[in-house]
Amino acid sequence: MKNYFDFTLTGKRLFPAWLLFLLLIIAPYIILLFKIKEIPAEDPLILWLIPLIFIFFFIGMIISFFITKLHIEGMVYNEKGVEFRGSFGSYIGILLFGFFLSIITIGIYIPWFTRDLIRYFSEGSYYDNKNFKFNGKGLDLFLIILLTMFIPLVVISIILTSYSTDQYGKLPLGLEIAQQIITAIISIPYAYLLYKWIVNIDYQGYKIRWETDLWESIRVIAIQVVLTIITVGIYFPLAYLKLFKYFSEKSVARSSDNNLRFGYDIEPIDDFLFIWGQMLLAIITLGFYAPWSITKILRRVIGKTYVCPLSQEPTEKQYNEQQLSTN
Repeated sequence: MKNYFDFTLTGKRLFPAWLLFLLLIIAPYIILLFKIKEIPAEDPLILWLIPLIFIFFFIGMIISFFITKLHIEGMVYNEKGVEFRGSFGSYIGILLFGFFLSIITIGIYIPWFTRDLIRYFSEGSYYDNKNFKFNGKGLDLFLIILLTMFIPLVVISIILTSYSTDQYGKLPLGLEIAQQIITAIISIPYAYLLYKWIVNIDYQGYKIRWETDLWESIRVIAIQVVLTIITVGIYFPLAYLKLFKYFSEKSVARSSDNNLRFGYDIEPIDDFLFIWGQMLLAIITLGFYAPWSITKILRRVIGKTYVCPLSQEPTEKQYNEQQLSTN
């Protein structure tokens, strides 16, 4: 038996927070992008850009608190809603502490900052009067970023820069395209490992995890990325939905005496057209319709996402014993 989720947040409720984000972050950022081209490199005003960007980012994170809270409280399962009890003061404390340590460590603390934010929202979310617990470790995320993104990109940049300096003085068009392709390829295992790190949550005796194979998952992601690229982004909504379906079905909640598996009832053509229709409405209204687009898309996708009990699957204890015997 499938038990479906629901999503009750409306565009009307989301609009005030979104409007603040649009007016205080997106609009100033776009203006800044145009104005920065007119500022000479020797102008002292350039020195103010970095702190200004940090201010924009901090304001954006504050607004994101209210947007995230609304999204969490819009989640419904078995006719019971999720309640968010995290305090705004605690969130500001995490932000200030995380920003400070990220700056003085030249970005090294960012994985631990990310962990603290996800943990705050997870542990502040209650369903049936019980909260969730996030188990991701900052060191694990640091290694994921270091090994799958930072080091490969640095090596590629050094090689390409050396090549352009020795022969051309700048990268030929072919090498620029190759650089973008290589970056896209590198981002696939990074994205997989990042989301696998995020899906590491406990709730009332259940351990919610991805039970996935690395190379099979990378193959699935790569196919959808390639289809999105060759269609110049037109295919993107369907790529997202197919990946959502694939990884939903790989998401398992195991307890000592029961198992649950997630899933998604995809309708490829209808879902694709619906999402594109909502996206176009958001674009032609310059973002003002976006709260309605976002909430309608989420209501459609989340409303077709379900949890299915699988008693024939091994319990969490049996599964761990199988993993030990396999290893």
